[in-house]
Amino acid sequence: MIHRAQSGHTGSSLSCIDLLTCLYFAELRHAPFQPDWSGRDRFVLSKGHAAPALYAALHRAGYLTERDLGRLRGLSSILQGHPDSRRCPGVEASTGSLGQGLSIAHGMALALRAHPERPRVYVLLGDGELQEGQIWEAAMSAAHYRSANLCALVDLNGLQIDGAVARIKGVQPVAEKFRAFGWHALEVDGHAIEAILEALAAARACEDRPSVIVAHTVKGKGVSFCEGQVKWHGKAPNDAELARALAELEGGAR
Repeated sequence: MIHRAQSGHTGSSLSCIDLLTCLYFAELRHAPFQPDWSGRDRFVLSKGHAAPALYAALHRAGYLTERDLGRLRGLSSILQGHPDSRRCPGVEASTGSLGQGLSIAHGMALALRAHPERPRVYVLLGDGELQEGQIWEAAMSAAHYRSANLCALVDLNGLQIDGAVARIKGVQPVAEKFRAFGWHALEVDGHAIEAILEALAAARACEDRPSVIVAHTVKGKGVSFCEGQVKWHGKAPNDAELARALAELEGGAR
């Protein structure tokens, strides 16, 4: 998608795709052919620039067609550079202005408390956006209201558009900060599927407060020349880079 559009966030999408895989194919209750089912779990991609990862999951789950994927960032496409809930099926919130997704997700969680099917709300945050004050206001509110149907996941890849998070404005220790705000906090390897699934189960079992899963990830995971490279935050591959990346992701070179 990103290669065809020659625009998009490669590294940011690869760092969170394992988390999205666990959510969409093991955790979330959702109905691709009835996307407005009221009893569905909700997912908010707060780090909206990683939209290609979300679109890939939505396609595999049945919300989008192959033709849709070929029109990423195109004029009039339903797949914009950041998710558009008005036009793209399966997208619960228009996001990408960083720092707002946790507030949106908590609002959803509060609204769904009285729903008989007890839907849960999940939100994926980037570690760079933890520098936003609104995140911590939302964290304080969610703990105050004991919103146990809310689960945040933090894609802790250590890099943001301008460089290392620790250099620009350090956010560590993330798990300890959420605990101090009254959250049930877990830490996992964000590329270890079983560990992610176990953490999601533990979050679901916590019934007295919101949960956060701090996932230690690698920007550009799975593509050797992208891994840990800030220049791939928002860079599209050329033809040769695409061929090499696909070969590596399919296990042909690593």
